Amino acid sequence: MQKMRECLIIDDDEDDQEIFLMCLNSVSDQVNGKTVSSGVDAIAMLTADNDYTPDYIFLDVNMPKMNGIECLKELRAIERLNNTMIFMYSTTAERTSLAECKKMGISDFIIKPTKISELKERLAAIFAIVPETNS
Repeated sequence: MQKMRECLIIDDDEDDQEIFLMCLNSVSDQVNGKTVSSGVDAIAMLTADNDYTPDYIFLDVNMPKMNGIECLKELRAIERLNNTMIFMYSTTAERTSLAECKKMGISDFIIKPTKISELKERLAAIFAIVPETNS
């Protein structure tokens, strides 16, 4: 039996969080989803709970207080997340953002799909990749 994998969704839009979790739950029963509403909250949670090491992180680019790129820098400074697959996502793919994120080792940059079926397909493909274990 496969070990349950953890997925952290960092997005300030509650509707996007709900849609993402719904799609995640429909494509895999082996991935547990957790959401936070800001980069600041994500960093606080991850630094406070050293036992929580997500296998996947989906990080919205456009958020108030701490944008996705600033959050990515903070995430990459947390050593236990070295094997975590991080996916940046946004409604648009700005070339400068994309290049900067790739330099920081993201797994991919996803443009938010307009159809739920497209998001499900994308997640199914991502969750088919089993990341290296973080233990």
